[in-house]
Amino acid sequence: MAKATFLTGETPLGRPFWWEEAAPQETPDGLPGRADVLVIGAGYTGLSAAIAAHDCGAKVVVVDAGLPGEGASSRNGGMVGAHPRLSWDKLASRFGADVADGVFAEAATALGWAKSFIEEEALDCDFQQTGRIQLAWTKSHFEGQQRLAKSVADKSAVQVDLVSRDMLGQEIETDCYVGGLVFPEHGGLHPGKYHRGMMQAAARRDIPVVSHARVAALSRDGTGFLARTPKGDMRADKVVLATNGYTTRPFGWHVSRVFPLPSFLIATEELPANTIGHLAPGRRMMVETRARHSYFRVAPDGKRILFGGRSSMRDIPLDLAAERLRQTMVEVWPELTEAKLTHAWTGNTGFSFAQIPHVGEQGGVCFAMGYSGSGTVMAPYLGAKAGYMAVGDARAKTAYQHTRFSRNLLHPFEKPHFLKAADVWYRSVVDRWESWQARS
Repeated sequence: MAKATFLTGETPLGRPFWWEEAAPQETPDGLPGRADVLVIGAGYTGLSAAIAAHDCGAKVVVVDAGLPGEGASSRNGGMVGAHPRLSWDKLASRFGADVADGVFAEAATALGWAKSFIEEEALDCDFQQTGRIQLAWTKSHFEGQQRLAKSVADKSAVQVDLVSRDMLGQEIETDCYVGGLVFPEHGGLHPGKYHRGMMQAAARRDIPVVSHARVAALSRDGTGFLARTPKGDMRADKVVLATNGYTTRPFGWHVSRVFPLPSFLIATEELPANTIGHLAPGRRMMVETRARHSYFRVAPDGKRILFGGRSSMRDIPLDLAAERLRQTMVEVWPELTEAKLTHAWTGNTGFSFAQIPHVGEQGGVCFAMGYSGSGTVMAPYLGAKAGYMAVGDARAKTAYQHTRFSRNLLHPFEKPHFLKAADVWYRSVVDRWESWQARS
């Protein structure tokens, strides 16, 4: 297979495009010996949990295994939306009608919360309400979108509009799709700046955020906890676990219920303004319905295309992942055949087996995780819920407490070895089947 062509002298493979303006930084904070609430993980979830608990009057400390935000929080596509990943019928069959109703109703709440949070905390993150379009790969997918649109309209306050094939040219210049579903209230942002703004919000509150302080062991200490880290021991009354797709031991109960699924992204070189306007006249955030899970957008500066998706369900060389993404991008937009790339990177999404987030408490440890690809909004929103839960605040209430966070026999070990077989299945069977459906 040919390799993607990169501009010479540009960024080394693996460095996210977002880091050019907002790279994760070492923190100067030392580790206090005690806190009311210890938050483990300094991404969107952890920082939001810390802010929520602090604003309830708790003394909070945040620790991170590496640099705060160097995981998914500064590696994602920067798409802002909170519609449920699953249909109402699937949610009702798995969790009951009341939970399904609650999840659908909470979608608008979560999105409104995220927008208010950005505004109230003055997060300088290039947020724009561009809307998001979900592009139907096949006729059956478009029929599913019609059913989803009805469910969303009936069960939530989320705005949604169907786009027929003959009107699709107003949104995207391509012959690949048969229709689409627009969420006009969704938007896009710069995820690195988003995280940096949250770090600044924590700093304004004098919340210590300690880098390179992986919790190697966590044990009960009277009515509280004792955490052992390379930077010393710490005692806390309550703990919030906020590690999502980067969860490792000693949190074995959580490791068996959330698994890391890699997502890969590429950035093109700067393109002429008329090219961008031609390819993406709607300037939406764009996602596909096919199982390849491609998602793409115009960068916040309006000068290039960012394209992500499932190059593989396991770690593979980045040059191979970049070429697979480039081929998919060119399938959508043949005009980009000669476009060179400047960046290729990857990050872990945290998936639950139910493909929906969960907020809860296990062994006295509060947590929010399993966002399954919706973390830009749901991680800070549900992180706040976990922070409220840790301090006993009534605002912790959420429908996501009543989803199921269960194990699966396919995942008995810390590493998700089952993804190797899943990758073969999707690439050799599912992708080919969907390609055949699109041609029929």
